Amino acid sequence: MDRAHQLNYCKICQHRKFNSQQGIICSLTDTKPDFEERCASFEIDSLNIEKQKQRATGENKERLSFGFSPRQADSILFGDLTPEQAYVLAWQTAQKLGWKTGYLTASGFVGYTGFSLASWSEEVAVKVGIGRIDLKSECTGIQLFDWGKNRRNIEAFIETFEKLHRTVDPETLTEKYSDLSAGFAAGNDQTWETPLVKKEKMTSVFSLFVPQRGYFVTPVIVLLNVLLFLAMIAFGVSLLLPDGLQLIQWGANFRPLTLNGEWWRLGSHLFIHIGIVHLLMNMYALLYIGLLLEPYLGKTRLAAAYLLSGVVGGATSVFWHEVAISAGASGAIFGLYGVFLSMLTTNLIEKSARKSLLISISVFVFYNLANGMKAGIDNAAHIGGLLSGLLMGYAFYPSLKKPDAKLKLATIGALAVVMLLSSIVLLKNNIQRDFARYQLEMQKFVLLEEKALGFYRMEPYATDEQILAEIENNGIKNWEASIALLDSVDQYELPPGIHDQIHKLRLYCDIRLKCYDAMSRAITEKTNKYDTAILNYNAAIEDILEELGVGQTEN
Repeated sequence: MDRAHQLNYCKICQHRKFNSQQGIICSLTDTKPDFEERCASFEIDSLNIEKQKQRATGENKERLSFGFSPRQADSILFGDLTPEQAYVLAWQTAQKLGWKTGYLTASGFVGYTGFSLASWSEEVAVKVGIGRIDLKSECTGIQLFDWGKNRRNIEAFIETFEKLHRTVDPETLTEKYSDLSAGFAAGNDQTWETPLVKKEKMTSVFSLFVPQRGYFVTPVIVLLNVLLFLAMIAFGVSLLLPDGLQLIQWGANFRPLTLNGEWWRLGSHLFIHIGIVHLLMNMYALLYIGLLLEPYLGKTRLAAAYLLSGVVGGATSVFWHEVAISAGASGAIFGLYGVFLSMLTTNLIEKSARKSLLISISVFVFYNLANGMKAGIDNAAHIGGLLSGLLMGYAFYPSLKKPDAKLKLATIGALAVVMLLSSIVLLKNNIQRDFARYQLEMQKFVLLEEKALGFYRMEPYATDEQILAEIENNGIKNWEASIALLDSVDQYELPPGIHDQIHKLRLYCDIRLKCYDAMSRAITEKTNKYDTAILNYNAAIEDILEELGVGQTEN
């Protein structure tokens, strides 16, 4: 509680004065009261407190909270208890509600609500001062709305506190304070270094993107992702759903290219996103875990965890998917969640907070892995990133428990070697010598197909003779050449998935050839009897083209 509030509750200090040197001072002593050590002349103004309580009773409180993370705040006023008595009563209230308490200091404590289907647990900060208890309830899970949970926590606390207040003996509270104070943290700690405390400094959406002490690398990574996405849009990439070729051109992960020497894609794909929705979802998850994790890890460890888990996730994706295009930061983000999960199983974080955060983070990870079972989502990258993050979290433990710059750098270096070697081992059996030849041949196939489709680019007033010449000299000739090329490529040592694509292309060319032959016969014989066959061929071609669409997976 600030001094301005405390002076309001002093019965003797009827008026406050402002001194240019000292700020607000007591009108009785003409000095700035030190309420931590108690002003000898202080006498609580119970009547004034009662009036304030009456005014607060009629106030309408917002029930639904929105934010990053959602939170609610309120106060309890009292005029007949000392701060020590109120402290004990507040602690008993939290126990009565079944909350896990921790971070006990002379100024207050933190409670964590239970986990249920309606709540992933909330963190309730309780600060006790003269005549007043300040309460703040905040969601620990990754969510934007609290659906009234924080307001219900505060109301339950106030109601239970008032019930206990009416029945408890103040002298008994005084006696219990000495026992409770034995467990206070050393020093006069006015703030709690809880996992959520960093969020209190985020006063606006803009502040989430500003690098600052204890929160530097996270906004830099977010800005890199956003700026690269804006650059993609500026150069004509689709805002909502970029096509596969565009993603590959900007650095997406694609097995045939990655294994053929373009290893840099294992890193570049972490900053490429498949549309604005994909970007926003990933950046929200990254901001949340970054706010929690970076104050513990620091800049170097967080950057290493993001990049190394992202590379392992990318390697896992390449190992699992034969022809899918993979892009997105979520492999690396899962890695950061893995690091935090590891830390929550150690004593790096205060015991009362561990269970609440462990449950909420685990639920988030499980939900997203389950959601990743759907088509179009790269769960392989998620799992690879998560497992590598779990390993890194435990590896960081010694240098976090006993800070040592040399140990930190040695740990990061060792992890880099392990993670990169693991990725190489994962992929070495999948490197095919025929990939380069395959790619060159497929470039030839594209040119042959373009020539063969010249029939569809003819002028509408072309004569039958011109159409027939185009079909026979360019169309049929190039479809036959395409079939011969695909038959040759099918003999290469390639992953089964690519051979399946070749077989579909072979069928596509074969149907094209039959369609062109039917059109040639229709023109030569001047008949309509081939119309039904031509329509059926075109329908089959459309089906194959839809199947041949190169898959894109978000991660």
